[in-house]
Amino acid sequence: MTQSQKAGLPFWKRALDLGLILLALPVVLPLAAVIAATIRLISKDAILFKDERVGYLGKTFTCLKFRTMFAGANTSSHQAHLHQLISSDAPMVKMDVQGDSRIIPLGRWLRSSGLDELPQLINVLRGEMSLVGPRPCMPYESEKYLPWQRERFDAMPGLTGLWQVSGKNRTTFAEMMRLDIEYARTKTLWFDLIIILKTIPALVVQMRDTHQKRKPLLRPAHVKPLPRTQVVNQ
Repeated sequence: MTQSQKAGLPFWKRALDLGLILLALPVVLPLAAVIAATIRLISKDAILFKDERVGYLGKTFTCLKFRTMFAGANTSSHQAHLHQLISSDAPMVKMDVQGDSRIIPLGRWLRSSGLDELPQLINVLRGEMSLVGPRPCMPYESEKYLPWQRERFDAMPGLTGLWQVSGKNRTTFAEMMRLDIEYARTKTLWFDLIIILKTIPALVVQMRDTHQKRKPLLRPAHVKPLPRTQVVNQ
């Protein structure tokens, strides 16, 4: 029995995940094989990157990604960048936008297209993630959460989600939190389907933003915070 079933999450969510993965396999498997071979040609280190992430109800798990950085890359710069985003009202622009020497050739394109996250389908099959939900955060990020922000852990982490299709790198950390909490409170089958349909257009925008170096990103006007009584007073 998977973690999601033990926790009593909606049965439709697990069924949707497995059904869509099964339908996508004829496309996903050849694509994943090509990406894996390309990474091996470019860099002789491991093809997959394994990282500890915080998921449903605050439980940690090993998250899988295609490796897009050189082996042994220092994470201190990312931690500093993340701390700045959490403590400011600035859009959550990735370090990739300004250039990151830790990234292997073609790694930036894999990251901006979201293809580096294809191995997380294994996490979905294991029941550690869902196709739709808040992104799984790193332990050092969760340690900085305020008590009300931990409500985002009431939803299974996902490959795509409400925040991801609502501006993502154009939103602030606080806006991300409010969007994730909104999803955790209102998740339905119809909501998941809408988010999945919006994912490809959102990835196109993300790729365009990433490859327009040093151009300021406009914050989307449609992102509205939850009422303060719903969030701050918890």
